[in-house]
Amino acid sequence: MAALWPQVPQPDRADYAARCEWLLQRGLGLWDVYDSCERQGSLDSAIRIPQVNDFAALKQRCPQLQAVAHNGAESFKHAGKLAGLGLVVYKLPRPARPMPDGAGSANSPHGVK
Repeated sequence: MAALWPQVPQPDRADYAARCEWLLQRGLGLWDVYDSCERQGSLDSAIRIPQVNDFAALKQRCPQLQAVAHNGAESFKHAGKLAGLGLVVYKLPRPARPMPDGAGSANSPHGVK
């Protein structure tokens, strides 16, 4: 959220209910691409046995839905499943993440190996 609205005060990251309310007040929803998957750790590359959510059912349940914004490559690879639903599809840029001292490489973009 902070990547999209850096100048707007945000609820505390640990307060899930406040974050949901913040989104709803702005007419936004948050929905995972995957209904379920297996993953150890937080890397997208560790995702195994993914079950993709039903986008058509989401559109039927939320008829005012106008657009979907994917926040990364893993999510965006399923953007084709939105074809025919009359939605605008966006791929959001990933925010730069600070690297610990000594991490990364001077030869790679953003210091990421």
